Amino acid sequence: MKRNERYKGGENFNLRDVLLKGRKLTLVDRANYFSRFLGVETATHHSLYMRPLASASDREVEIIDPVTGKPKKMLMFGSNNYLGLANHPCVREQVFKAINKYGVGIGGPPLLNGYTNLHCELEERLSAFKHAEDTLIFSTGYGANVGLLTGLVNGSDVVLYDEYSHASFCDGLAMGGKNSLRFHHNDLDELAVLLDEHPASSAGDTFVGVEGVYSMDGDLTPLDKIVPLCKKHGAILIVDDAHGTGVMGKSGRGTAEHFGVEEMVDVTMGTFSKTFAVVGGFVSASKPFIDYLRFFARSYMFSASLPPVIIATVLAGLDVIEREPERLEQLRDNVHSAAEGLQKLGLIVHPQAAIIALRVPRTMNIRQAGYRFHEAGIFVNSIEYPAVPINQQRFRISIMATHTREDINRLLECVEDVWSRFSQQEKMVRSQAA
Repeated sequence: MKRNERYKGGENFNLRDVLLKGRKLTLVDRANYFSRFLGVETATHHSLYMRPLASASDREVEIIDPVTGKPKKMLMFGSNNYLGLANHPCVREQVFKAINKYGVGIGGPPLLNGYTNLHCELEERLSAFKHAEDTLIFSTGYGANVGLLTGLVNGSDVVLYDEYSHASFCDGLAMGGKNSLRFHHNDLDELAVLLDEHPASSAGDTFVGVEGVYSMDGDLTPLDKIVPLCKKHGAILIVDDAHGTGVMGKSGRGTAEHFGVEEMVDVTMGTFSKTFAVVGGFVSASKPFIDYLRFFARSYMFSASLPPVIIATVLAGLDVIEREPERLEQLRDNVHSAAEGLQKLGLIVHPQAAIIALRVPRTMNIRQAGYRFHEAGIFVNSIEYPAVPINQQRFRISIMATHTREDINRLLECVEDVWSRFSQQEKMVRSQAA
């Protein structure tokens, strides 16, 4: 950015402009240019990222308002804490016990000094939970995807993956320089053609990568159809079940349970940052696959092990899931109530998990609308370009089991208010077109 070049301002300027211009700038100029852009967004209340929480994560939270600097109570509809485990009394009790026995950390990688009997217990519990022979625990979900792809896939292999796959999956492919081909979202016909064109052989394996529940729209992969397709072609199926674990299936074991294909998925990846509301990830598969990954997944070998308090949190969360199945039922009731209410407002939503995506009309200013949600005390996440294409921006609503009917009614009232305020221009365009 030239020193005498003036910044255009926030109203007619967006991140797309920053990214395009950034291609022609040095790092210092690129960073300064973005900093000015972000400063204007913050000053005009268009940026609501990183609102500091000042309370436990629950259905109602207290944040430090970035505009006033004062505490503000909000209903939380932006958290992946689907079952409300983050502040569950039984979970908190087990965490305190773990701190008293193990302290707060380990200070080493799992292959050396970073492996406790709690880690071993959690691997066994997760293996049973996912109907797999063995499980490997990673420090993050991101590291789990990167580790399994760079560890399992060789240069002679090919990976076929859904275009909506998570960034961590795509980064794992890029880091290893893997041969990969992308197919259109949930397009099984295209996947079948690619499997015919890239058969598994002694020279190299074929992998198929999908997600159980896709994070941006909350829709599912039809595993009941993909599993037999992979079996027919001898392909190794990898399912990222980050948003399905604890949510899908009769007992919450995940999307494979939902579709009745447990024990038929070759590799399942999951995280602790969604239903379990902490941090970490895992991969469940056959024992030979997991043994191999322990020594070939670099993000496992060269990362510090998760602290025992985190492991104890997940173990306690599994206990709650098993002892309190009514939480899962309440979550599904809440999703149904929210979806039914939104449909009555004329919005097209068909959630299959705990995520509801509200697509923003092309003419709606998503940042102004997002600030209105904030003013009304409803915490939702704005999903903007470049996280999604500019014509697919949306608000992502995450439902929790702990939400009350009154909470959901307040959400619906706020959505109705926001849409009436900020989609008038869209209605005008439609009437003129008619």
